Amino acid sequence: MKVSVIGAGNVGATCAEYIALKKIACEVVILDIKENFAEGKALDLMQTATLNGFNTRITGSTNDYAKTANSQVVVITSGIPRKPGMTREELIGINAGIVKGVTENVLKHSPDAIIVVVSNPMDTMTYLALKESNIPKNRIIGMGGILDSARFKCYLSLALNAPASDISGMVVGGHGDTTMIPLTRLASYTGVPVSQFLDEAALKKVSSDTMVGGATLTGMLGTSAWYAPGAAVAALVDSILNDQKKLFPCCVFLDGEYGQKDICLGVPVIIGKNGWEKIVDYKLNADEQAAFNKSADAVRAMNKVLSEMKTA
Repeated sequence: MKVSVIGAGNVGATCAEYIALKKIACEVVILDIKENFAEGKALDLMQTATLNGFNTRITGSTNDYAKTANSQVVVITSGIPRKPGMTREELIGINAGIVKGVTENVLKHSPDAIIVVVSNPMDTMTYLALKESNIPKNRIIGMGGILDSARFKCYLSLALNAPASDISGMVVGGHGDTTMIPLTRLASYTGVPVSQFLDEAALKKVSSDTMVGGATLTGMLGTSAWYAPGAAVAALVDSILNDQKKLFPCCVFLDGEYGQKDICLGVPVIIGKNGWEKIVDYKLNADEQAAFNKSADAVRAMNKVLSEMKTA
């Protein structure tokens, strides 16, 4: 099995590392536009193979998409973060051009690939990739909800003073500080609702900490996080390549599900060899559905920028 990662920055390189460490694919290609950058990351990772006990072959490429040919999965991490003074429109404009070009190039060489979008703003970039690619909707997946849910479960485990592996929880909606929806009502600790252990104030704090989880790390690190995003991508790729049928919250195209149409947004889906295979209805209550609709409105406002740019 072959996976290509477009973008050799912190997230892309960590994604490649986790895929190798977990022995998910036999070959990983890292591609970047910066001369020798991907090659250097790949060589550095390959020099850990005997130390970490993996046989995955990792290679790097400077913008040569031919080396990504016949990939089963392509992960797009390319793009720039929002910089001080940069408007939302400017960020979308730059990253839209990058994602559009990447999508076109990878499909030339891997026409049957499943595409995983990580680039921000992720919901809008997933929508763009779908519209530009004209491939079946189940083959375009935005990763964000898996990462947000991992952060949600982390904060719950800290509040409960319990192992994170015993916690179940999910975040739906947009992948943004004001658009994601941690489903505290449905979160559980070994099958018991967390509301039996945490009061309303504690649950609200967990929810708010989750929503600013990315911004919190950016403030601490001076840049975006990479360990958890890389691990989230690897888990998604694992479920695809090994047909695990895992239930993950992912950004996918909605056509009436959860009351929304013509939008890519985070919802629970079954992930297998065909990409996302089924949207699962979590039966949101009135408050949760209202929050989901509000999230959709915010994402549509970003998508509108694409239309105004005549990009999608």
